Amino acid sequence: MTKDDVHLEDRTEDRTQNRDQNRAQNRDQNRTESASKNATIPPAQSSARSSYVISLAILISRLLGLLREQVFAHYLGNSDAAGAFRAALRIPNFLQNLFGEGVLSASFIPVYSRLRAAGDDKTARAVAGTVASLLAVGVSLLVLFGVLLTPALVDIVAPGFTGDLKLLTVRLVQILFPGVGLLVFSAWCLGVLNSHRKFFLSYIAPVFWNAAMITALIGFGRTERSEDLVLKLAWASVIGSFLQFAVQVPFVFRYAGRIDFKLQRRPEVRTVFKNLGPVLISRGAVQLSAYIDGMIASFLGAAAVASLGYAQTLYLLPISLFGMAVAAAELPEMSAMAPQQTAFQTGGFSEAAKKLRERLSQARKRISFFVIPSVVAFVLLGQDIVALLFQTGRFGPEDTRYVWYILMGSVVGLLAATWGRLYSSAFYAQGDTRTPLIFAIVRVSLTVGLGLLFAFPLRSAFVTAFDYFLRLPQLENIHLSMGAVGLTSSAGLAGWVEFALLKRALDKKIGAAPLSASIMIKTWGSAVAAGLVSLALKAVINPNILGLDTQSRIASKVESALPILLFAVVYFALTTAFKVSELDRLLKRVFKRRSSS
Repeated sequence: MTKDDVHLEDRTEDRTQNRDQNRAQNRDQNRTESASKNATIPPAQSSARSSYVISLAILISRLLGLLREQVFAHYLGNSDAAGAFRAALRIPNFLQNLFGEGVLSASFIPVYSRLRAAGDDKTARAVAGTVASLLAVGVSLLVLFGVLLTPALVDIVAPGFTGDLKLLTVRLVQILFPGVGLLVFSAWCLGVLNSHRKFFLSYIAPVFWNAAMITALIGFGRTERSEDLVLKLAWASVIGSFLQFAVQVPFVFRYAGRIDFKLQRRPEVRTVFKNLGPVLISRGAVQLSAYIDGMIASFLGAAAVASLGYAQTLYLLPISLFGMAVAAAELPEMSAMAPQQTAFQTGGFSEAAKKLRERLSQARKRISFFVIPSVVAFVLLGQDIVALLFQTGRFGPEDTRYVWYILMGSVVGLLAATWGRLYSSAFYAQGDTRTPLIFAIVRVSLTVGLGLLFAFPLRSAFVTAFDYFLRLPQLENIHLSMGAVGLTSSAGLAGWVEFALLKRALDKKIGAAPLSASIMIKTWGSAVAAGLVSLALKAVINPNILGLDTQSRIASKVESALPILLFAVVYFALTTAFKVSELDRLLKRVFKRRSSS
């Protein structure tokens, strides 16, 4: 073999090796792209476990919140001090919601999640640090001006308060304001952790806020006057806010890595704050609606303000457990899909749009399974629920009846509120913050108009209806206070209008995501049947059967708890029989995972 033949053979072998290497690289690249696509557009139920994890964390937090409300009711009832604390808490809550979880979830998580999905963790950390730094500056100024302008703010949120009641409310707001900044940073931690799919810690962190307030109520409730007790309770709220933030910080650095807290000019940061504006206005509009309700309620009496707070605690429970949990779990997943969510392709909607529709349908089904029985239970068994949780000490049976009536008004829009959160998240994931803003403004306008109408001119209709079918609570100025039922009903009607607009707009983008009529009929039917069975039990129940003293507190709690327990058992049994039970599917996943591990 000549030297030229050897060189030729070497070159041929090199070309063959290069060709083989290129083919291998192409195969690896194709596999990587395929894996990326599969990761970008996960299966329709990939976030189901996350939503249940969030629900569990929120449930633990909310249960402690219910305990806090029970202790609050025991020591403060529907007193003037209770009304002042409820009104005072609205101002920091407004700012927390405005600059906190809802806004950051809609503007920060989509950008941060897409950067992580693209493998650019360095830029993601830089964006997180810059957002936190800008929040620090903005929130510090906000708290400073808030403390200085508190008297004017109280005039806005509770114009019906005068004299000592107003002065007490002003003092409470000034104490509570520093906690706002801490809760906003807690929401930033939640945004980072959720983007890393670490949901449990961020949603269980409010346990520390609740625990601090419960400790203050129990520690000082027996010795302090109501006015002094709510002042100590306000300080406990600030301490709890710090604990809620501090418990999350180590885990943020553990999962996100080193974050540099400095101001940097980056296009991703501009995107966050570009989205922040419309979301801020949208959330502000919704919060404004709640504050207008509070302003109207202040003219209905301190009892109306306090009772709205108790009813809201119960009303928000299914929204937080199921609406917020499902929407929060879906947001990072939908955000990672966003780059491929082209609305139309030749011949119809894209494959990504189809997968998004599947996600929405499955998520709405999960929400409906838990929220529909909540609606039925609040209407049929609301008196037992309120009595079980709040009836103690200064909170008597007539207070229970009044809160139950307000709760009935609240459930008008319960399902719409939970579905609306999900659909808003779908828009935010696609970078569309303008559409939810427009519809939020429509909702607020309706809430204000209908709220004024139902609380004042049409209040007599609610008074007549409840007095005829049930009876009016024996409370002072109850004819005026019944306007609170009109307030909650009007907000529910406005919520349905907002959801209908959101659904119509999203259907145009990605196509309709229908919810099976058969599933809805079976779910509603199971809930109503469970409610009727529970009412039948309630009609014949007698604590003497259990050997309990009918006058004891334990007997009254058992009498309230048994119909609620029966309702849950019958509902889950019927939905399992009809094969629509989400709980059944969850248990199967858990046991399957355990058996495989």
